[in-house]
Amino acid sequence: MTLTYRDLVPEQRACLDDLPFDGNHLVSGPPGSGKSLLAAQRAIMLALTGTPVVLLTRSNLLRQSLAATVHALGPADRSVRVATAHAWLTEWYGGQPPRGTDGWFDWPALYERAAHTGPAPELTLVIDEGQDLPPEFYRLCRLLGGSTTVFADECQRLTDTNSTLDEIAERLGRCTRLELDGNHRNTRQIASFAAHFHTGAGLPDLPENEGPPPRLHHLPPHGAADLLILMAQRHPEQSIGVIVNSTHTQFSLLGSLERRAPRLKPQLYTSQARAGDSRYRTLDLGRPGIVLVHRASAKGLGFDTVVIPDTHTDAAVDPTSAALRMTYYVLATRARRELHLAYEGDTEPPLCAQIGSRDLLRG
Repeated sequence: MTLTYRDLVPEQRACLDDLPFDGNHLVSGPPGSGKSLLAAQRAIMLALTGTPVVLLTRSNLLRQSLAATVHALGPADRSVRVATAHAWLTEWYGGQPPRGTDGWFDWPALYERAAHTGPAPELTLVIDEGQDLPPEFYRLCRLLGGSTTVFADECQRLTDTNSTLDEIAERLGRCTRLELDGNHRNTRQIASFAAHFHTGAGLPDLPENEGPPPRLHHLPPHGAADLLILMAQRHPEQSIGVIVNSTHTQFSLLGSLERRAPRLKPQLYTSQARAGDSRYRTLDLGRPGIVLVHRASAKGLGFDTVVIPDTHTDAAVDPTSAALRMTYYVLATRARRELHLAYEGDTEPPLCAQIGSRDLLRG
């Protein structure tokens, strides 16, 4: 079979070539190593063999991004279905499964269902950001007996129900493991800043691509809208991801931007919107401009410029907290070209104050 790879470096192509079509596989790598693109390419590759494939992720916003990638790359018969894990599990179960206490489902009920239906060797799953799914999910995959390929990075966990790489491999059973190196998204300056928050072993190598250092802005009360308008006017061709800590902040910024600069047409995504409310549930991630997202929805996404305007909301959090550091590691590495952080109040948040001027400019 002749395969055409798009937008892949040689190491990424080799990763896909080294993955057998059958069996269970776990591919890990740092931010910017191309896991989401490889997940889409892997799903397409498997579909070209005539096997229907389901490409899964936890986040609905990442599902939209992956669906756009799969649509752009093929296959034409749409034999790759892109879905959230919740939606797929509900369909597989045959209705809404009973809920558990962890925000997911009653896993023993799903295991009982799998025992009743029997193995599904024809099932082919590809999972992106697999660390965000609980270990019980991978045990279910093993019970179903299909083929599962997981792309994950345990240093990018933003949820309470998540899996380590070892837990994923153990629950899947027989599982080959591959590791990706390299950062093809961030500049050296952004990656150097993000390295301050890395919580795992083996700090990834810095990329060669150069860019401006990340910058910390001291804002007056409600001054974030001014900063965003200036950036959007300065770089009208760029995507600007504004990642905030609350839904209230999202809508407050949206209102300010729409009143003061309606031509910018900012987009907002919230998982709290009703399913039929397409304005706040469905985004066009391919067009430039401002996108307002919650921190919980940022995983797997990439923007030309990232703005974190409310770092002051973390001022009371212990700056050594592994959860907080992992959050900032994920958020910072969403930026391809520029990274801006901002705070309101008299003093810098402790997490920012500990970063020297070499990696974080002020003003």
